[in-house]
Amino acid sequence: MRHVKWIFVVLLASSLTSFVDKGKSTGGLNVGDVAPDIDIEPTSNKANNADFSLSDVKGKYVLLSFWASYDAQSRMQNIKMSNVLKSTDLSIEMVSISFDEFSSIYKETLRIDNINTSNCYLVPDGNKSTIYKTYKLDRGFKNYLLDEDGVIIAKDITAAELPTLLRMASSYYTDARALKREGYNLRVKI
Repeated sequence: MRHVKWIFVVLLASSLTSFVDKGKSTGGLNVGDVAPDIDIEPTSNKANNADFSLSDVKGKYVLLSFWASYDAQSRMQNIKMSNVLKSTDLSIEMVSISFDEFSSIYKETLRIDNINTSNCYLVPDGNKSTIYKTYKLDRGFKNYLLDEDGVIIAKDITAAELPTLLRMASSYYTDARALKREGYNLRVKI
């Protein structure tokens, strides 16, 4: 009888783990990862009708915000982040990428939410797009704070956390550059 219980436990455990896709990350990219490059071609669907590549903003702090008008949480976060950046002198470039299906809804959402459209982009393929898959957004929209080298230094941050994180990151990188000049080389996650 004792062996039957152990066999049952082993069978149960193996059946539960067989449903987990081991090759698929569940949380998207992580702090410390280099953000994959994004290339968006100019289309009439974009608010600013220009192309964009993440490498274009290398050398600057970047807030990469993924959202859609049908996702209330990501939309509110996008509005709050945009408002924080409008009301402060933070040295950061916000890149807002929407996965809305219709450009008319996307453009109306930007107008209603009063979002600066200079770095807003629509990915018309939505969840079928390479960007969506590369950034593993199938578990929800996220935002990423990137340092000057394109390394993710924070993810899923709130508007309230943004100014503090930027000050900390700026101070850290200033100190790290000074230490590097002295012969030290350090890289830690914030």
